[in-house]
Amino acid sequence: MRMWSYFGLAFGLMLLGSGAGHAQDAAAGEKVFLQCRACHQVGPTAKNAVGPVLNGLFGRHSGSVAGYTYTEANKKSGLVWDEPTFREYIKDPKAKIPGTKMVYPGLKDEKRVADLVAYLHTFDTAPVPQ
Repeated sequence: MRMWSYFGLAFGLMLLGSGAGHAQDAAAGEKVFLQCRACHQVGPTAKNAVGPVLNGLFGRHSGSVAGYTYTEANKKSGLVWDEPTFREYIKDPKAKIPGTKMVYPGLKDEKRVADLVAYLHTFDTAPVPQ
C-alpha cells in the first residue's frame, strides 16, 4: 500500500513539473521570437506584416493566411504546419520550401526551436486574419 502512495506522489510531482517546464519553455520562446518579430506578429491584435501572422500556425496549410501575399512556392508546397514540419522549416526555410521569400537563415539550436514552438502554441486559439 505504501508503495502505491509513493508512486502516486511521484506521478503527481512529475505532472506538476511538466507543466512548469512547458511554461518556462514558452517564456524562453518569447525571447527567441524577438528575432521573428521583425517580420511576424502574434497575439489578439496581430496583423500581417513583412511575414504573415503566426497565430494558429499549427494545423494550418502553408500559404493560407488571408491578406498575405505568398510566393507560389509557399502556396503550392502542400505543407500543413505541425511541429515536425515547422521544426524542419525553421532550421533552413529555403531548403524546406525552395522559392520562399523568407530571408531568415534558420534557427539551428534544438532547445531554442523547442522553446519557440512552445511559445507559438500559446497563440493556437488567437485570431487569424480571415
